[in-house]
Amino acid sequence: MNLKLKLSAPQALKKNHIHEIHGDLRQDDYFWLRDDHRQNQQVIDYLEQENAFTEQEMSPLAPLQTELYDEMVARQEPELESVPYFKQGFWYTVRFAEGKDYMVYSRRKESMAASEQILVDCNERAQGLSYYQLGDVTLSSNSMLMAFSEDVVGRRQYTLGFKNLETGEILNDLIEDVSDVVWANDNQTVFYVKQHPETLLPYQVYRHRLGDRIKDDVLVYEELDDTFYVSLDKTRSEQYLVIAIDSTTTSECLVLDADQPMGEFVSFLPRLRGHEYSIDHFQEQFYIRTNNSGKNFALKTSTLLINHNADAWVTIIEARNDVLLEGYELMKEWLIVEERQDGLPLLRQINHQTGESKTLTFSDPVYTVFSHFNPEANTAKFRYQYTSFTTPSSVYELDLNSGETILLKQSQVMGEFDSHDYKSERVWVTARDGVQVPVSLVYSKKLFNHENPILIYAYGSYGHSLDIGFDSSNLSLLDRGFVYAIAHIRGGEELGRSWYEEGKLLKKQNTFNDFIDVTKSLISTGYGSEEKVFAMGGSAGGLLMGAIINQAPELYKGVVAVVPFVDIVSTMLDESIPLTTGEYDEWGNPNEKNYYHYMLSYSPYDQVKAVDYPNMLVTTGLHDSQVQYWEPAKWVAKLRALKTDHNQLLLYTDMEAGHGGKSGRFKHFEDTAREFAFILSLVK
Repeated sequence: MNLKLKLSAPQALKKNHIHEIHGDLRQDDYFWLRDDHRQNQQVIDYLEQENAFTEQEMSPLAPLQTELYDEMVARQEPELESVPYFKQGFWYTVRFAEGKDYMVYSRRKESMAASEQILVDCNERAQGLSYYQLGDVTLSSNSMLMAFSEDVVGRRQYTLGFKNLETGEILNDLIEDVSDVVWANDNQTVFYVKQHPETLLPYQVYRHRLGDRIKDDVLVYEELDDTFYVSLDKTRSEQYLVIAIDSTTTSECLVLDADQPMGEFVSFLPRLRGHEYSIDHFQEQFYIRTNNSGKNFALKTSTLLINHNADAWVTIIEARNDVLLEGYELMKEWLIVEERQDGLPLLRQINHQTGESKTLTFSDPVYTVFSHFNPEANTAKFRYQYTSFTTPSSVYELDLNSGETILLKQSQVMGEFDSHDYKSERVWVTARDGVQVPVSLVYSKKLFNHENPILIYAYGSYGHSLDIGFDSSNLSLLDRGFVYAIAHIRGGEELGRSWYEEGKLLKKQNTFNDFIDVTKSLISTGYGSEEKVFAMGGSAGGLLMGAIINQAPELYKGVVAVVPFVDIVSTMLDESIPLTTGEYDEWGNPNEKNYYHYMLSYSPYDQVKAVDYPNMLVTTGLHDSQVQYWEPAKWVAKLRALKTDHNQLLLYTDMEAGHGGKSGRFKHFEDTAREFAFILSLVK
């Protein structure tokens, strides 16, 4: 008889380590779990012990987990293909073949009836790999050469390669650690952004001619301020290449004529702290989205390549207090503007000549709408994408002149899905300081009874707006009686730039207060039972989870923290860790005393106490480049040592993935099924 011993919860060793700064001593008993090279056997053994314990504790849930996974996969269309688009003589599509995990990029000449040419088959490229992610796919001006980048570890470090589309040959030019690439118009020269090998910061731009030795590539720009990120783009007119240099609060653009790749990039407008701008070029003028006349951004134009005075720019759209200008699309006769008002996105078209303006309207109380891929500017046909809690992702084509709209494609949900079975709502919650916080909700009409279990999700950082979209995975919760809520808390940008600013730096506590106040309100107004409240967040949303369980642990039955950023003080004090220096304007620089003490006051890892905590599932990836694996590992170790309850505390480390979890079309459902099984098991 093979009796398997029951594992106890792992207890990590404590090794004395003291951080000292500003005269403050900070004990960090689990500092030893940090291994930058991911090769320390003692660390690997500990993570595998945690995985084994999680597997044991969740083994009774294996049938449920399998059931959930099968449900999620069964809702997917067996074969999936994008809406074809036409550019320079070719129709392009991206598709998933039945049963395949990865996409195939292809094109057909002149007609969709023509024979298919495979550009890249990611299934072939991923063969034998435990992780695969395709990054950029960029064609030369004549459409006969392709640059493509690949990550095979999950650390968002991409290798750039090239393919001759006339011969099918993969070229010998291979360039490591590339984050961006654009082609000059000579079909021979590319510019690419190189990442720093240690911090992964995109900081250098090189010029490469196909066939030349990589070591002879020319450095054309290097950013010396490590609070900035560098990226590359090509303007709508395809006349200019743009190096965008951005920090959290400041921007600069460098410009080069795409027909003169041996020339020098020049500054469009030198950086000025606090001035954020981005540029595009179309019909002989530059378009500039800028916050120089208002924090919610204006749209302006200039005919000059080099600008010394932003006040001379011509205003197309004024900055407004109640409307955030998020983006725009340049078409032959029309300007398409992406805006946000009262927490909802808007699409508006403006005629270049007459100024005539029309706004698209939608009936769902909460939704997302945005510009789809529109590679051809010289047309009146504009494609946009729409989705809501109850509407699967839908691509429409709008005739900008006539107003006629055609549905080109709507994602199918296989099985017995009927959108009318579900109801979505937008409610407003009054936070403790009187501010109104928007919350989006969805639930099954027939199962809603004011005693439902509820899952509340949020992010609340970086000015990232949590838009509402259809996710067929969530049906597995809704059909089991759950209410699903998204709290649009401060730190996002749903209500404009001020909403972001009120949830960052020395006002970060507003983010946590909002989430806690939303939780209390949803319970008191009957959207969920106080005995069945769950919370979930990932990355910076994982920091949110860590803060709320320290500040209001009694509210939550269970919490799922995905790749959580929980050791904020230690990370922000270490400039060698990827992303640290670029985020001082988000969290503050703890080398400054006031920021140090404020960040310490809410840091999830530092504020763990001897109290009862909710049931918790914490997940991470060994190769995560955004939030290093040791943050959640240290956090769980400290929680185990101090918590006074007998609730579950589980840590799962994916030993073969990074920040985004598993790669492939279906594999990520394994993660979702694990999270949902954990939550459902706690509902009595």
